[in-house]
Amino acid sequence: MRWLTLYARSRQVPASLALLVFGAVAVWALTRDGGAGPGDPRAAALVLATGAMAFSIGLGGQDLALDRAAAIRWAPRRAAHVLLAGAVVAAVLLAVQTMGEDITTAAFVVRDSAGLMGLAALGAALSGGQFGWALPFAWLSFSFFAPAPTSAPMQVATWMLLPPGTAAGTWTAVVLAVTGTTVYAFAGPRR
Repeated sequence: MRWLTLYARSRQVPASLALLVFGAVAVWALTRDGGAGPGDPRAAALVLATGAMAFSIGLGGQDLALDRAAAIRWAPRRAAHVLLAGAVVAAVLLAVQTMGEDITTAAFVVRDSAGLMGLAALGAALSGGQFGWALPFAWLSFSFFAPAPTSAPMQVATWMLLPPGTAAGTWTAVVLAVTGTTVYAFAGPRR
């Protein structure tokens, strides 16, 4: 069990978790009065993106050369790290929702959490753990200011704000989750 504690500390999991909980509680406090509207997914997407960005910092180790020279297989551990981080991000938002009004549905939370963590993992594989947050941030920013998704390409571009039953949103999240997790698991973070 000691190795798990050391791994979590080296990947800055306690700090990431604290930032996620703080962000979720802050958004919950700001949306408590129902000002965002019952069908507005922006608050939930903001919490999930904040969690993915917080956990993306830990996708790069302290010493990449040491990680690459280790005698253990890193691919399963990296994949587990991404999947577990996505599950924690989703669980925190769902737990905060139990304290008051529902911000969104569980299907929306699971879909966006998986897609955003895959996007963060892809960002870490392409530009390193310290910049893994950039892809989720850029995609969230674009989604907030994009025009209404009337065409299929715009639905793909704004997948994280679409209702949970939308095929384009679900498939985009699945592709991002699978691609990002796979690339990160086998390639690792960029040096």
